Amino acid sequence: MDEKERMKALVSQARMGDAHSFAALYEMLYQDLYRAALYTLGNPDDAENVVSDTVMDAYSGLTKLRDDSAFRGWIFKILDNKCKRYLKDYVRRRETQSAVPVEDMAETLPTNGNVIQGAENRTMIQDAFSVLNEEEKRIVTMTVYGQYDSGEIATMMGINRNTVRSKYSRALLKMRNRLGGQA
Repeated sequence: MDEKERMKALVSQARMGDAHSFAALYEMLYQDLYRAALYTLGNPDDAENVVSDTVMDAYSGLTKLRDDSAFRGWIFKILDNKCKRYLKDYVRRRETQSAVPVEDMAETLPTNGNVIQGAENRTMIQDAFSVLNEEEKRIVTMTVYGQYDSGEIATMMGINRNTVRSKYSRALLKMRNRLGGQA
């Protein structure tokens, strides 16, 4: 049984009230959910909180899912909505504060012992990533870090698969152009 078939069987069992099946689904998807949230929000604690909220909503709303094979896209759509809501709330909170500190949006990169080069790489990636709009950031992080194909991302974001591909290509071009100006 491949992973998609296993997931579909677990969803079916979880919809019938089997908590162990839902726990197995959670185990299968946690890393991907966390990675997507982390690269969208940029903070490990916030990512964990959003993933927890997503899993709770998915568990309580599992009976509303019409197609067991759509579980993965459905839970990522919940995650995407939670991340958007969190970012909106974050912006609202920041607007009410007087001082605006700089946010560190990139994870630490492996540096092979060269801390200075690692910091420079991190700064360059942050800068290149900063030229993207929120939708482009989500597409790039889901593709690069979540390793989702354009069809899966299209399902999660509710847009056309070809739109995902073109936005991904344009986002990479923007990042290359930004990095080209620093090299």
